[in-house]
Amino acid sequence: MSLPAPLRIRVRLFAMQRETAGMRQLMLEVPVGATVDDAWDAVVGVVPALAPGRASLRFAVNGRYADPSTPLADGDEVACIPPVSGGSGEGDAPGEGDAPDPDRRIRVLELHEAPFAPTLGAELADRVATVADGGVIVFDGRTRITPGTPAPGQEAEAQRWTGKDVTGLEYEAFGPMALSVLAQIADEIEDRFGVRRLAIVHRTGDVPLGDTSILVVAAAPHRDAAFDAARYAIDEVKARAPIWKSERFADGHVWIGHVARTGPAGGDGPAG
Repeated sequence: MSLPAPLRIRVRLFAMQRETAGMRQLMLEVPVGATVDDAWDAVVGVVPALAPGRASLRFAVNGRYADPSTPLADGDEVACIPPVSGGSGEGDAPGEGDAPDPDRRIRVLELHEAPFAPTLGAELADRVATVADGGVIVFDGRTRITPGTPAPGQEAEAQRWTGKDVTGLEYEAFGPMALSVLAQIADEIEDRFGVRRLAIVHRTGDVPLGDTSILVVAAAPHRDAAFDAARYAIDEVKARAPIWKSERFADGHVWIGHVARTGPAGGDGPAG
């Protein structure tokens, strides 16, 4: 009796795993019944140097966070999500002459490789806010000169740059999944705070010192809800979105961040 044909899967690597492996993806064969953990074992079989990073990884299957015990199917894509950095729009922009509507949903969820225009924050505020909104909060996250907390496994590399100034940042994103996570966060903001008009726009690529890397705009009839929504958005994006940040120094770099959280604070999803 012949054995069933193995499953063919694609495994994607990002940030520090990509650098260690020297490749962005692997095409692998795993037995029928294999799980995400089995796929990781197969990856380590090809690139043993990746093994020490397992404790700080999360996984996604076909663009959604998944438990390591998740069974795989032929053709699945498994993404290895290292510690995260801590486009498309949904809804319509208000049209001229629209009546005020405190329940109208307007979302702008995007990734931008090009530098932000200096006026983008104001443009997003005009785009998402209606005349029903008495509070519009714009959070502008910028590149700072002081270093952040190194990602797990990057501590020794960070020691090389102790006392040195950051010269810029580089962001890498798993684009489709990142936009999906932004949409989940927007849904949670609507459920928790009743805020239905929101923009989250994040840079990718090189971001010089002082430049904006993320803009969050929340508009609501009352200021408390807008403040709460903006704070929740930035905190959850940094904790969950598959976006990685590398701090650049004069002649080297360090990956920054923490183990990805796979769901909202206090209600995390699949374990790592």
